[in-house]
Amino acid sequence: MTSFVRAAEIWVPDSDGYLLEFADGLYDEAPEFGTISRSMCFGRGEGLPGRVWEQGRPIVLKDLQDGYFQRAAAAKRAELACAVAFPVFFDEQLKSVVVLFCGSLAGLSGAIEIWHNDPRVTPDLRLVEGVYGAEDAAFEAASRDATMPRGVGLPGLAWQRQRAVFMDGLSESARFVRSEDVAATGIRSGFALPCPVPRADTYVLTFLCATSRPIAKRIASWVDAAGGQALAQAWSSDAAAGDGAAAADTAVLQAFASGVARIGRGAAGEGPLLAVPMAIDGSIVETIAIHL
Repeated sequence: MTSFVRAAEIWVPDSDGYLLEFADGLYDEAPEFGTISRSMCFGRGEGLPGRVWEQGRPIVLKDLQDGYFQRAAAAKRAELACAVAFPVFFDEQLKSVVVLFCGSLAGLSGAIEIWHNDPRVTPDLRLVEGVYGAEDAAFEAASRDATMPRGVGLPGLAWQRQRAVFMDGLSESARFVRSEDVAATGIRSGFALPCPVPRADTYVLTFLCATSRPIAKRIASWVDAAGGQALAQAWSSDAAAGDGAAAADTAVLQAFASGVARIGRGAAGEGPLLAVPMAIDGSIVETIAIHL
C-alpha cells in the first residue's frame, strides 16, 4: 500500500551559516530525484528549504511544477506532486529543515494543512495554507472558515498538549470538530504536529488521509523515560497504546539528544524512518518517528 508521504529529506545550516546543505534523505520511491537532491544546497530564500529558512515557519507547496521549486522536472518524473517543509528549532537556533513529498491527490481524499495563531490578532488557530484532494472541495471550504481554540479539534489538541496527536475514525470522533464535514470524504485518520518557532506565533501541521492511502506506514511518538538516557514509546499509529518496552531506533535517540532531525533504517519489518525532534522552552520533549 502506497503511503501519503512518499519521500523525505533533511537540510542543515553549513558551518558558516550561509547555506543549507543536504544532510540525509529517504527516496526509495524516487531514486533519481534523490540523486539530484544530494548534490544541491540552498541559500536563504532559495527553493523550498531556503524559503522555510528565510520565513522561519512551515510552508506548503501545492504544486511542485508551479513557482520557485528548483527540482520540478525531477519531481514530475518521480510523480511527486506537492510538499510541505518545516523548520526544526532548538534553543532558538535553526537546526534543520525537513521536507516531506507527497504524490498527486487527483481522484483521492486527503489534505495537508498549516494552522497558525498570532496572539496579537486572535486567541484561536486559523488555516493559513492547505492542499486538498480533488474530491474534498466542501471539506476544504469548511476548513478555511473554521477556527480552532486551544485544545479543540486535531490542531487545537496538538497546540494544547505541545505534542504530536494521531486520531483515527475522524468522522465518528467527538474531538474532531469537522467530523460532519469529513464524513462525506474518504478521509479516515489525522496526524497533527506542532512546529515551534522562536517567537510568540504558533504553527501546527496536519495530515488528513484515507484508509487506502495512510499518512505513512507507521508513526510513533517517543518521550523521555530516564532523564534522557532512554526513551519510551508513548503511542503509535498502529496500536491503541504505545509499547513502552519497545527499543527506540538509533536515529530517534540521536534526534532526541541533538535537536536535529535524523534518518534511520528502522528495525526489521518497520522500514526506514524520519526522526523529528520537538523542542519546547529549550528542552526536547518528544521525537516523532515517521516510517516510510
